[in-house]
Amino acid sequence: MIDGVSIHSLKQIPDERGKVMHMLKNTDPHFEKFGEIYFSVIYPGVVKGWHRHSRMTLNYTVLVGMAKVVLYDERPGSPTLGEIQELFIGESNYCLVRIPTMVWNGFKGVGTAPTILANCATIPHDPKEVERLDPMKNHIPYDWSLKHC
Repeated sequence: MIDGVSIHSLKQIPDERGKVMHMLKNTDPHFEKFGEIYFSVIYPGVVKGWHRHSRMTLNYTVLVGMAKVVLYDERPGSPTLGEIQELFIGESNYCLVRIPTMVWNGFKGVGTAPTILANCATIPHDPKEVERLDPMKNHIPYDWSLKHC
C-alpha cells in the first residue's frame, strides 16, 4: 500500500425502499476538512488520469458501477517511492479511498455500464494546484489495458 493512502469500508443500509450509502462524516477519524464534492461519470473502458494535486486530499467512493483506481507514488523521500497500487472499488467493494497530496492517480470504468465516482475533496477545485499527464503517454510504469491472467 502506498504511504498515506487509506481505505475505509463504508456502511450501506438497505431496506425495501432502496438503501442509504454512507461516504464521509466530519466525525470520522480520517476526515480532514471539506472543500467540495463532485461526481465523475466514467464510461466503460475509459481512463481518466493521470493527475495529482499539490494541496487537495482526495476521498473517492464509487456509487454506481465499478472503477479501477490506480495510484503511483513519485514523492521524493516517500517510503513507497516508485510503487503502484491498484484498487477495484464500487458496488462489489463499497469503500472510501483517501489519497494524499502529490500521489499520481487515475481511474478506469470497468464493466458494461457507466460508473459514478464521488470525490469529497478537502479544497475547492483550483486548476493551478493540479498537474495532469496523458494516461497512455507518460513516464509512469503502468499499462491501463485489460489484463487476462
